[in-house]
Amino acid sequence: MVLPSEYAVIPAERIEAAIFLIRGHKVMLSHHLAELYGVEPRVLVQAVKRNTQRFPPDFMFQLSKDEFAILKSQIVISRSSPSSSRPSAASCSPNAASQ
Repeated sequence: MVLPSEYAVIPAERIEAAIFLIRGHKVMLSHHLAELYGVEPRVLVQAVKRNTQRFPPDFMFQLSKDEFAILKSQIVISRSSPSSSRPSAASCSPNAASQ
């Protein structure tokens, strides 16, 4: 049985490649997480802000200017990034996701 593309399984390698260590936490940048869900990054961030009671307080944070500069210098965020504004980072911690 072939599943429609909206139900396709995302390879673990693709997810693992989008996880970064920032501030001592494993996180995914908002534009990577939004891509996995098939939405725009601003829509994802807005949904988290509107539903704060569903997430732990440290679930998502905006990168500092220095953190953003370091990621850009490492070519993690390309010049063709959907936005030139600093992305948010969402925790990949099992504890944060389960609360």
